[in-house]
Amino acid sequence: MDTKLLTIRTLVSSLSSSSDQTRLAALRHLRRTSAEDPAARPLISAAGAVPLLASALYSPSHPIQDHAAATLLNLSISDRRPLAASPALPDALAHLLSRHATSSAASAVQSAAATLHSLLAVVSEFRPIITSKPDIIRALVGIISHSDSPTRSIKDALKACFGVALHPPSRIVLIRLGAVPALFALVAKGKDGNRRAGIIEDATAVIAQVAACEESEEAFRKVSGVSVLTMMLSSESGSCSLRTKENAVAALLNLVRCGSERVFREVRDKVGGLDGIAYVQEHGSPKGKSKAVAFFKLLLDGGSSGEVVQDLYPVDPESGSSCSG
Repeated sequence: MDTKLLTIRTLVSSLSSSSDQTRLAALRHLRRTSAEDPAARPLISAAGAVPLLASALYSPSHPIQDHAAATLLNLSISDRRPLAASPALPDALAHLLSRHATSSAASAVQSAAATLHSLLAVVSEFRPIITSKPDIIRALVGIISHSDSPTRSIKDALKACFGVALHPPSRIVLIRLGAVPALFALVAKGKDGNRRAGIIEDATAVIAQVAACEESEEAFRKVSGVSVLTMMLSSESGSCSLRTKENAVAALLNLVRCGSERVFREVRDKVGGLDGIAYVQEHGSPKGKSKAVAFFKLLLDGGSSGEVVQDLYPVDPESGSSCSG
């Protein structure tokens, strides 16, 4: 038998040990191997590691949580299918993520959220599974809402939320679990007049996705979402990056396409001279430019419907969106 395969099987079998010390030693090796050797990732999964790694997420030991979650993340980079097919993984991730403010290691929470994003962005059949697990979505919203969450945890949770929102029914779940006020709180300026560095682009990307459902209109109204988004496009919003402006255009575009005549009139009136949209059309990425053109056309056509747009994180061609309830 190949030495590498024999070593991997031995390490995976050690994950079933009753000794935390033995399990931790095996996890350290599996984490390092899965990080350094892409060819080893499918071998680790084939040896039955995924359910055992998922089980390790329930451990009260922070080092065990950390190494198990990091190994799962490494596997998800190029060997996603065994993780997406594991019935044990979603509940284990929900357990770890829901304890982000208490018994879970911050590094493990970050790896778990990043694993979710890695799977959701590519494996389309994994998306309805997560939609059926509201505890995961509730935990992600809790992370971005919690005042003491580390910036890294918030960013990873936002990317996971983006992946969640690629599945249209999940947008409604996100709204019902309080994602909209949490997201707009992240893009608001602090007492120092500045927004949280590194957060606003990720948050507005999720906002753009969540906007693509009928329920978003009322949720956005409660947080003055249209005003916030149009302000990002104004000439006074020099602190907003081009990508943030692109996301704001996408959010307003989706909101109008999925909303009522009332929201169309509000957006049309608050966008003002359209300079911000023109800026994105001229300077944006190819996708950003296409959004700006579509937004111009939509405003000129009087809010007629069209296809929902999405951007920021790369996803597969199967991840189409629609304004569905």
